[in-house]
Amino acid sequence: MADIISKENEIDIRMQEKILYVEYKKKLLELRKVQKEKEAVGQVFTKGLLPLYVLYILSLGQTNGNDISHKIGERTNGFWVPSTGGIYPLLKKLEKEKLVVGEWNDSKKAQKIYTITDSGRGELQNKKHLMRGKIEEALEVFKIIYSDLYN
Repeated sequence: MADIISKENEIDIRMQEKILYVEYKKKLLELRKVQKEKEAVGQVFTKGLLPLYVLYILSLGQTNGNDISHKIGERTNGFWVPSTGGIYPLLKKLEKEKLVVGEWNDSKKAQKIYTITDSGRGELQNKKHLMRGKIEEALEVFKIIYSDLYN
């Protein structure tokens, strides 16, 4: 009789383990989906607006990559602070495209200071013109979605 009860408990424990495992897998999938959605939203900023905004920041004056990140954070009241891990590869790309020039300064910190080129200023004006309509559309979409969800 004790053997039968022991086997029933063992079966019950295995069933509970399976149920917990299925629930765990379901929650893990949900978390991955949320993470992908966050990354997709972040890519709109990183891939679309970041190059344009970096050129804009540099149009205000020369600076280094770390300061670019901080200036974007200041200008957006901390809502968007791009990581320097995203800024420096972008600066390298802009440098290859001859839109910016990076020169090492002579200070003890040995920082690379970036300056926008004439080509970079032209690209900034061109991209501002091209993206204006898309940014305005995005703002309208966000207003509608915000209104639908929160009003």
